[in-house]
Amino acid sequence: MKLHELEANKQATKNRKRVGRGPGSGSGKTSGRGEKGQKARSGGGVKPWFEGGQTPLFRRIPKRGFSNAPFRKRYAVVNVSAFDNFADDTVITLELLKEMGLIKKELKGLKVLGHGDLNKKVTIKAHKVSQKAREKIEKKGGKVEVI
Repeated sequence: MKLHELEANKQATKNRKRVGRGPGSGSGKTSGRGEKGQKARSGGGVKPWFEGGQTPLFRRIPKRGFSNAPFRKRYAVVNVSAFDNFADDTVITLELLKEMGLIKKELKGLKVLGHGDLNKKVTIKAHKVSQKAREKIEKKGGKVEVI
């Protein structure tokens, strides 16, 4: 069999339903929309969030208070286990990690977390460092500089 000999199965493709093509088609006259009403008209029907005249959900829910979500600070997060890829006595900065592809965006700064093991002596310049990460880095003789 060659590529030009390939054919789809007979059941694989179906003809689309052609509505409004006379009584013999099975869906002529009203085109499967029934007789009258909002859903029978052109452009008719209700929006997905319409609740039948009931007070909509977004109006029933109280809108009070303050959300800090738009103002939150998001940090580029790296675990200490990622620093094993670097040589001893390397100064690790946000720019270096981005260049190496360990983080995608700089966001508000760099945060170092303590997951995994560290086997290298490195100096890290970060905006935030967890207590566990600080202990692991200093245990191996490295330094942590908070920017």
